[in-house]
Amino acid sequence: MQRVCFVLKVRRERTEEYRRRHASVWPEMLSALTAAGWRNYSLFLREDGLLVGYLETEDFTAAREAMAATGVNARWQAEMADFFEALEGAGPDEAMTPLTEVFHLGGDAEKTEMRT
Repeated sequence: MQRVCFVLKVRRERTEEYRRRHASVWPEMLSALTAAGWRNYSLFLREDGLLVGYLETEDFTAAREAMAATGVNARWQAEMADFFEALEGAGPDEAMTPLTEVFHLGGDAEKTEMRT
C-alpha cells in the first residue's frame, strides 16, 4: 500500500467556500474515488490556504489514471480549479505532486521505517 501526501495552495479568499464544497462532496465523486482505489483520503486546510492531502492506494499512478477516465472527475476538477493558486495550466488533480516520505512510524514499533 502506498501512502501519498501532497500540497496545494487554496486562494485565501476562497478557503471558506472550499470547506463548504467539501462538506458535501457529490456522491458520484465519492463512489468514483473508492472505485479507483483511493483509501483513507483526507484533506487538511490551514487558514492561509495551505492544503495538505493524504491518501493510501495500491498504485497512485493507476488510481490517478482511473479517476482521469471518469466524467465526474472532469466536472469536479473544472469546478474546483479556480480555488487554487499556481496551477500553471494544470488541473488540481494534475498538480498533485506527491511529497517524498522520509519517515513513518507504523502501528507496530517494529515496522518503523526511515527513508533516505
